[in-house]
Amino acid sequence: MTAQADVRQHPSGSTDGAESKDPQPTPATPAAPPSGTGWTAVCPLAKLQPERGVCALVDGEPVAVFRTHDDRLFALHNVDPFSRASVLSRGIVGDLGGTAVVASPLHKQHFALESGVALEDSDVVVATYPVRVVDGTVEVGSP
Repeated sequence: MTAQADVRQHPSGSTDGAESKDPQPTPATPAAPPSGTGWTAVCPLAKLQPERGVCALVDGEPVAVFRTHDDRLFALHNVDPFSRASVLSRGIVGDLGGTAVVASPLHKQHFALESGVALEDSDVVVATYPVRVVDGTVEVGSP
């Protein structure tokens, strides 16, 4: 008995270049945060480490919540508009020229935590959310 290789073909017949990354990705239209006035509990403040982010669902939307080294809290939509992946909560939190930022883990664009504006392309903005601490719990609001 002879083994036969399972050879599959791409519908167009070729996958040449499929593995290369787009060096200048086109950003997606940023999602607007849902309207409303409710607050969603995310996690205890003590569990949110400085210079780290966590992801939570707020009104069905993925939201990245960040704590900076000086204990300020920020919340952005978690979807990176350049890669369209829900990854901003895993980005690197830092400071560029006095602006608190998160660098996307995929294409490394920097987003200002306060405004959501991409530093490399000011036309691209990630939605921001209000954030507060109540009784030691981080909460994200719907604007």
